[in-house]
Amino acid sequence: MFNNIKQDFKTYQGDFGAQGFWVMLVYRFGRWRYRVRPVLLRKFFSLIYKVLHKFIQIIAGIDLPCEVEIGKGFIIDHFGGIVVSGYAKFGDHCRIRNGVVVGLKNVEEPGAPIIGNNVDIGAGAKVLGKIRIGNNVLIGANAVVISDVPDNSIAVGVPAAIKARSKIQTNNL
Repeated sequence: MFNNIKQDFKTYQGDFGAQGFWVMLVYRFGRWRYRVRPVLLRKFFSLIYKVLHKFIQIIAGIDLPCEVEIGKGFIIDHFGGIVVSGYAKFGDHCRIRNGVVVGLKNVEEPGAPIIGNNVDIGAGAKVLGKIRIGNNVLIGANAVVISDVPDNSIAVGVPAAIKARSKIQTNNL
């Protein structure tokens, strides 16, 4: 847990005041508590996690449950209105902004997106359903992505249209 927190602190450039960093602290604690033995102590830490998670939801407007799988270098750029399903998975060096929803397309089909490495999700974007987002992908602001996005692509619009990225755009990630 502490190595991950140290890495998160570097990712947020040492800004302890960043609400995204606060969310990551609670997230890391929530994942760590599953390893605690004995069971009674784990239940105590689970209660603390649930209180902290609710506090972060209220203060930062970010719902990032500890069940989400997150790679290294994950950044929440701006706070507010961010909801991530516990079924979601993120690769390394992903970035999300305010108003982003990564989750279920409908409640009858539990399953959320699996997001690759170096994915940048713009403000207000919705990434929904049991889909795969490739590596080096940009998802535009307010895009609604409900189908797979291949590597080195851009997804923009409602519903999102998928376009290939130029080599210049790919190198700037």
